[in-house]
Amino acid sequence: MSNTLITPAELAAMPEDSRVIIDTRNPDSYAAGHIEGAVNLHDIFTFLATSDSAGMAELAQKFAADFGAAGLDGTKTAVIYEQSMNTGFGQSCRGYFLLSYLGYPSIKVLHGGLAAWEAAGMPLSTDPVTPTPAGFDIDPAAAEIMMDMEAMKAALETDAKILDVRDVDEWVGESSSPYGKDFCPRKGRIPGAVWIEWYRMMKPSADGPVMKSPAEILAECATVGITADTPVRLYCFKGARASNTFLALKEAGVKDVRMYFGSWNEWSRDPSLPIEEGLPYGA
Repeated sequence: MSNTLITPAELAAMPEDSRVIIDTRNPDSYAAGHIEGAVNLHDIFTFLATSDSAGMAELAQKFAADFGAAGLDGTKTAVIYEQSMNTGFGQSCRGYFLLSYLGYPSIKVLHGGLAAWEAAGMPLSTDPVTPTPAGFDIDPAAAEIMMDMEAMKAALETDAKILDVRDVDEWVGESSSPYGKDFCPRKGRIPGAVWIEWYRMMKPSADGPVMKSPAEILAECATVGITADTPVRLYCFKGARASNTFLALKEAGVKDVRMYFGSWNEWSRDPSLPIEEGLPYGA
């Protein structure tokens, strides 16, 4: 049974005073209709981090404050959702990763997102929500899942698998980002990386895209030599799509998964860092 993914029925059955629902979509989508009581926190998706110590401190402080202001107090379960698992670049999973990084004790992601909620016949609300501000303590020990640039550089010299989960045009070096081909100064890959496009962690269902089963996820991983015991170091462009894969790998039982959150947005902008260009694998 999934540790993190929650069905619409399971969410509907949770006592209201036991959870805080967080909608990661843009404010217009939220205003047009959201799960009753959900707090809108779109910065989960948009915030770009640098992975130096100042950038990581800013990231932790910002999101501890934002999640606290949304009503998370360390005892309530955070339930995070996006429109559907493949339309928000993994933004609900980015919320899961950020809360995991802060050491928040109870985090769920609505499996299938709002699309699955609506497919289950559940109601939407257009009422504005005023959360009761709270706060919680950050657990520094949880921060090990977050890699900075230096940790990714060091990983190049280890047996860890560096897993690139970006879209195919980024992987083959035709585009530098999802925001345009030349958004970043360089196109290519972190040297030695293997590739599983993030969409491959999901499959169609009657309620929209859902995560594959643990066995199916491990089968995808096997195509690039990753088993449950392989250390995996993830990156994408800004840590959203890689968060989707992070959640998938953790659900599948991969023991040691960490993410380089600065990802290609940061790596490509430092000309001192090595990259692979052209078609991968000498294709």
